[in-house]
Amino acid sequence: MINCIIIDDEPIARKGLKEYLGDAEFMNLIGEFEHPLKAMDVLSKTKIDLIFLDIQMPKMRGTEFLKSLAHPPLVIFTTAYPQFAVEGFELNAVDYLVKPFSFDRFWKAILKARAIVESSTIAHNQPEEEYFYIKSDNKLVRINYVDVLFAEALQNYVAIQTSEKKFITYLTFHSIEQHLPAARFVKTHKSYLVNMSKIESIEGNEIKIGVYRIPISRTEKEAVMEKLLQNKLLKR
Repeated sequence: MINCIIIDDEPIARKGLKEYLGDAEFMNLIGEFEHPLKAMDVLSKTKIDLIFLDIQMPKMRGTEFLKSLAHPPLVIFTTAYPQFAVEGFELNAVDYLVKPFSFDRFWKAILKARAIVESSTIAHNQPEEEYFYIKSDNKLVRINYVDVLFAEALQNYVAIQTSEKKFITYLTFHSIEQHLPAARFVKTHKSYLVNMSKIESIEGNEIKIGVYRIPISRTEKEAVMEKLLQNKLLKR
């Protein structure tokens, strides 16, 4: 079920959308509002998946309202002004319906929204693997992601340093880079991948993890710092 709301200053437009939504069993209309600010309370208290949003409204345009939301739901713009289409799609709109629109056109738009919601739900619900196996010292070794400090390229081999031991395995650095989850690991140098949760400090062009010093290359530094900090740097 997709929770949705309507924001449109025209009563006739809201009525038409409600009638269309009545024929879509997978849509759950939470509320309708004549002004964007009147929807703020429901957006803060209820999980809304989709907004049917008019653009030209008194006091605040729909596009400006959408930009003001820190974590906006999906949006389908519903407007009588086709000239705003480019701006609408720049805001990652699911679709852009120009009034008056047919039920067939409406149906195509909400099917797009449903596909996005369902794919997001599937990805969110998939359990994340917490370990992997490598061949090392003529045996298969299980390594938990949480135990990895960093991985280092060694010509035709890769060294995986864990909190307990270093493992050497016959792998390419590219293969380990593709396997280690990007949400946990950052490439700091052409030969190093680092577990971000293990970093103790950053000193110049080096990352400190216990007794280890991992280099940050000049070509990677900007991307590394952006990924590591991500609004986590406290400032006065």
